[in-house]
Parts: sequence; structure tokens; C-alpha cells
Amino acid sequence: MIPPNASLVKYDNPVLVSRNTDKKTPRARALKVSPASPTDGGPVPAPPMSKKGGPPVDAKSAQQTDEILNSILPPREWTEGGQLWVQQVSSTPATRLDVVNLQEELDRRLQQRQARETGICPVRRELYSQCFDELIRQVTINCAERGLLVLRVRDEIRMTIAAYQTLYESSVAFGMRKALQAEQGKADMEKKITELEQDKRDLERQVNELKAKCEQIEKRAAEQRQVEEKKHTEEIQFLKRTNQQLKTQLEGIIAPKK
Repeated sequence: MIPPNASLVKYDNPVLVSRNTDKKTPRARALKVSPASPTDGGPVPAPPMSKKGGPPVDAKSAQQTDEILNSILPPREWTEGGQLWVQQVSSTPATRLDVVNLQEELDRRLQQRQARETGICPVRRELYSQCFDELIRQVTINCAERGLLVLRVRDEIRMTIAAYQTLYESSVAFGMRKALQAEQGKADMEKKITELEQDKRDLERQVNELKAKCEQIEKRAAEQRQVEEKKHTEEIQFLKRTNQQLKTQLEGIIAPKK
């Protein structure tokens, strides 16, 4: 028989339920061998009966506790060689020594499985969850109502952790999407920057060409203006000389008549 993975929760000895795996039944506690009778030779006191003549009060309370334990911590089932084995959680009350041993076993397994002391660690979470289940088992045996209340606390903690895990996963997915979008936007931006730099170079080349043309035009205009000024100056000088000659001739013509 190969038992399932060891757990911090205390279980009874495995019980063979059926040799046919198609007929599975979780009623392992009904098949459990009853403890042996005392051998001191003295009379065995009968358990107290209920007022209505039903089953003993202790037996009924123990059965109810077993049902609560089975609902909180379901039995483990596995198949070996075509045989179905069931192992139910133990209903034996825990002592102070059991709690000390549980703490030592928890520390040993944390060190053995190299669980991280801080941060997110699935191994540490699994071991502490098993330890919490064992504490629930111990509390439920002593007081079923207290055990059910602690079970509610455990379920609330698990639900809160699941909500935080979902939030963490969604935030990671959101961050990945934003990172991909930023990466894609970065590539587009780099492409746009390259295009703008090329446009800038083209515009600078056009500006240089226009400046050269403007300088050539100004140079030609200055040369043409100088030529025109020179021509205008020569014309003025020519007209002045002509005017002086005409004036002299006119004075020569007018002078003898006197």
C-alpha cells in the first residue's frame, strides 16, 4: 500500500473500501475496526442512553463530530492494484504534546522543503494551510461549534487571498499589456522621429538652396544696379557737356548783335 503525500493533518489508518474501483464509497469510518475491549477482567460500564431510549449520548455526539470532521476535511482516496483505499481524518483529541509536535514538524518541513521566509512562497502557504487544518481538526473535536467558526475564518482568509491573487494577476496582465503597448508605441515613435529628421534634412537643404538663389539674385541685382548707375552717370555727364556747348554757342550767336 502506497499512502498519499504526507500532510500535517492527522489521519487514521487507511481502510480498504472496495476491490472494484468502480464502486467507490467514502464510508470508511463505518468500516473501521472498533478498538479492542479492556482486558482487566472488570465489568465494562455501558454508555449513557438518551432519554428517548435511542443510541448513547456519547456515541451520538461522536458520530456528529465525525460527520462535521468529514465535511470540513474530506477523506483521502487513492487506488492501488485495483483496490480503493480511503483514509479519514482522525477524531482523536489532541494533547499539548501533539501541538508541540505539530509546531516542530511544521518547522522541520519548512526547512526541508526550503520554503522562503518572506515574500510569496507556495510551499510555505501550503504547509501553513495544512497546519491550520490540523488546528481546526483539534478544535472541532473539543467543540464542534468553535471548529465551524474557525472554518469560517479559514474560508474567509482563503477567499481574501484568492481575491488578492486575482487582483495581482490582473494587475500583472495589465502591466504586460501596457508594456507591450509602450514598446509598440516606442517603435512607432522612433519611426516617426526618423521620418521627421529626414523631413528636417530635406527642409534644410531646400533652405540652403533658396538662400543660394537669393544671394545670386541679390548679386545680379547689385551688378545690374551698378551698371545702370554708371550708365546714368555717363548720360548725365554727356547731357551736361552738351548743354554747356549749346550754351556757349548760343552766347556766341547773341553777343555780336549787340
